[in-house]
Amino acid sequence: MAQAPTLHLLKLCVGPASIAELEERIAQNRDAALRLGRDPAPIHTTRMVPTRASEIAGRGSIYWVIKGTLLCRQSVTAITPFTDADGIGRCRLILEPTVTPVSPRPCRPFQGWRYLKPDDAPADLDARTAGGLAEMPETLRRELAGLGLI
Repeated sequence: MAQAPTLHLLKLCVGPASIAELEERIAQNRDAALRLGRDPAPIHTTRMVPTRASEIAGRGSIYWVIKGTLLCRQSVTAITPFTDADGIGRCRLILEPTVTPVSPRPCRPFQGWRYLKPDDAPADLDARTAGGLAEMPETLRRELAGLGLI
């Protein structure tokens, strides 16, 4: 049987105003989990279970929109549905701790998440392939993306 194609999620990152702040939050959550003897893997909890979870878990990423700009991604290692203490169905997205900057792109606000096909996903920022974009400060990348210059 053929494997389903890879798929990504696009989600607003609520709270952090930069990639550095997102990485700081991940580190704080990891440290707290370790102190409590829990699994330190980053987790994002959401209300709905992606109907196309098999195309995401272990293969796709969650692309984070921070302050109106798609800026980075984290690989999704697993998707686990659960029921919370109030009997409400929820879902844990288990993520890799590494945050990978991507070529910035303006993004309008939306609720929940959106599916993102690999062909529509921005390229990772890599010092070897981004033509200097990776070395630019995040605020400058965000401003240039907002102006449609990158």
